[in-house]
Formats: sequence, structure tokens, C-alpha cells
Amino acid sequence: MTRLFTTGFLLWSIGCCSLSTTASESVRSLDAPSVGETLEDFFSAAIDYSPRLRIALENFNIGGARERQARAQLLPQVRANANLTDNRRNSLNLIGNPMLEEFEGERYSVTLTQALFNWQAWSARKRASFLEDRAEAEYFYELAFLLTDVADRYLNVLQSQDALTSIASELEAVSNQLDQIQSLYSLQLAQITDLRQAEASLTSVQAEQLRLQAELAINEEFLRSVTGIEIGRLNVLNREVILPAADEDLQHWVELAEDNNQQIRAQRYALRAAEEFIAESKGAYMPQVNVIAQHLDSNIGFDNRFLGQTDTTFLGVDVSIPIFAGGANRARVSEARSQRSIAESELRQTELEANEQVRSAYLQVQSSALLTEAATRLVESTRLSSEAMQQGYELGTVTTVDVLNALRDQFQAERDLQSARYEHIKFLLLLKREAGVLDAQDMLEVGNWLVEPESNQESSDLGI
Repeated sequence: MTRLFTTGFLLWSIGCCSLSTTASESVRSLDAPSVGETLEDFFSAAIDYSPRLRIALENFNIGGARERQARAQLLPQVRANANLTDNRRNSLNLIGNPMLEEFEGERYSVTLTQALFNWQAWSARKRASFLEDRAEAEYFYELAFLLTDVADRYLNVLQSQDALTSIASELEAVSNQLDQIQSLYSLQLAQITDLRQAEASLTSVQAEQLRLQAELAINEEFLRSVTGIEIGRLNVLNREVILPAADEDLQHWVELAEDNNQQIRAQRYALRAAEEFIAESKGAYMPQVNVIAQHLDSNIGFDNRFLGQTDTTFLGVDVSIPIFAGGANRARVSEARSQRSIAESELRQTELEANEQVRSAYLQVQSSALLTEAATRLVESTRLSSEAMQQGYELGTVTTVDVLNALRDQFQAERDLQSARYEHIKFLLLLKREAGVLDAQDMLEVGNWLVEPESNQESSDLGI
């Protein structure tokens, strides 16, 4: 099977870590705290840290072990037996005199059993194989969910940091405006209402800054809680990167999800396993045929009598035909049919939910692309408006309220643009995950959109 190779290749490709599929693999020690900066740092830490992913991995391992157990029932069974006894026999001979017989008994045997026809064992092996495939699909969905969750939380932290940077610039601009009004007021060139309006605007911005600081702390805690490492100087979103749109149309993504969504695949395997359980239950009505070969060395006969050394080899066919089991077999078949009905309904529910999520994510990607384009134009427009208002105020053609509102609109537009770009990335990853096509290259691509903070400090027309 290629599934183990696929797992290792995926994790190696995103620069995380090699993942063993054995239960004896130890989890990364949490005694030595580490600090994450790049998105790959948090991917690697989350894979080691996540108990949900560990549970999915062990379920995958259990599925493989159960499949091997079921397959073993169809392979030759060899059993050896050794028996050593100390025998003492008291009896009467033909004339009535007592006779004592003592000897050491030995019996050695090797028995081979091979199933020729065992419908239950055959169906059980197929069912175990489907359940293993289901566990594999569930593991890969959990892995994809974890990676997108980490990316989402990482981007939330970046968004909060950008919002704080923007609010700091807004606070500085409003403070400068307040200083200007105070200077004019001291010269009796501005009204008290202008001064109080500027002070109120400054207080409002300060309150918003406190809210954003709390939001940043919460988002950092969310990222730390899923990865187990501290937050360092995170790489930031490159202002110059052009975010890709969702290729193809909506129907294409819906069809991809129908074929590749890991949760749908898992439920399809569960349905096939339920169908095999019906066949396995019906197998209780069928005969079982086994070939038995045995070699026996013994000096003990019937009733533990001493016979002298004998060497016996035989080959036979054992046929077992069930006749009546008190109704247990019929009840088992009824249970299996009900389980199949449940699995069928669960598959239908999963398909409906996946379809809904793909459609929603696709529309959100399209919407965020349009919002980003509109927000880019709005940032430029509000910047020019703010500059015009400032010039108008100096000329006495506009009021303080107009200037402060223009400043508020300018910086809010910047934050809206930041939000739209981050949301676009989140929904794009969500779309690919629910369509079942999220791969290592997608995660690498997101990491390439992020740059070190030092290279992202210059001013930009985007205001990010």
C-alpha cells in the first residue's frame, strides 16, 4: 500500500517532520519551550502536539492491525503440542491377581489447519479492509483540518497585528489633529466644540486600540493552544503578493468534493464495511470446510494405556454445518442491516454538508476577491479624501468633524482591506480542504506569501 509513503511525503514536503505510523512513536517533549516564527514552525509543532491527530493516527494503526488479524484467519494455522505424563495403572489379570503397570507417557503432535471455505472469515477480512481505509481517510482529513486550522489562527494573529499598527497610525493622526485644534483654540481661532469633538475622537480611538490589543492576545493564545509553542516575530503577509482566485466554476469544485472529500470517502468505506457485515452475518448459515493435516508421535493409546511408540500422520477434511443457534444468527443479520441503513444515511448527510461547505467557501472566495479589489480602491479614495479635508480645514472650508470623519474612514478602509486579504486566504484553503485537493504545495504556497517583518516595513498604497 502507498498510504504510508503518502503520509511521510506530505509531512516532509511541508517541512514539518517525518511521521511514523507505529503506536510506539513518542510525542515531542513539552519540557523545553520553543518559539515559532514561520508558518512551517507552527505546522510542525501542531502535528507533534495535536491529540486529535494522534488519536486519528492510532485509529489508523488499529485499523491496519485488525485487517491483518482478519486476514490471518484465512491463512494456514499451525499448532504444536507436547504432553509428558507419569502413569500408574492398577488392574487384575485374567486369573484375578492384581497387576501394577508404571510407565512414562509421551505425546507429540503438529497440526496444520487451512480454511477451504469460510464465508464469515472472508467477509470479515473484507470488512476490516474497508474499515482500515475509512480510518486512513479520517486521518488525512484530520491532518488537513489541523493544517488549515493552524493557518487560520496564524493569519488571525497577523490580522490583529496589522489592525493594531493601523490603529496606532490613526491614533497618531488624531492626536496631531487634536494638537492643532488646541493650538488654534488657545489663539481663539477654534471653537470649544471642535476641541471637545477631537478629544472624543481620540478617546474613541484609544478604546478601539485597547480592544484590538485584547483581541491580539486572544488570537495569540488560540495559536499557542493548538501548537504548544510560544509566539515569536511572525512572518507577515507580503503586500505585493497577488492572491490567486478559485479556478474553474462552482460545479467543478462540487464534483471534486464528491470524488475527493476525505469525510465522504470515509463514509463510503463505512457503508461498504456495513454491507460486508451483512454478508459476514449471513455466513453463519453456511458450512465451514477446513483441511486438517496432523503428525503424531505417542506411546499412549486409548484410556491412557501403554501401546509402545507409534508414529501417525493423517490428512483429512473437516466440514461443519450449522443447524440451529437459537435465533442468534437471524438477529445478527437484522442488526447488520440496520447498521447498513445508518451508514447509508450518514453518507448522505456527509455529502450534503460537504456540498454546502464547498459552495459556501467558493462564494466566499469569490466575494473576498471582489471585496479586496473594492477595498483597494476605497483605501486610495479615503486617503485622498483625508488629505483634501485636512487642506480644507486649514483653509477654513470644512469643519473639525469632517476631518476626523475622513481620518476614521481612511484607517477603517485600510483595516477592511487587510481583513479582506486574510479572509481570501482562509476561504481558499477551506475550499481546497473540503474539495479534498489540499496538498503540500498549497501549504508551501501560503508560506511563500509570508515574509520576514523587516522586509515589509515600507509604506504601501495598499495601506497594509
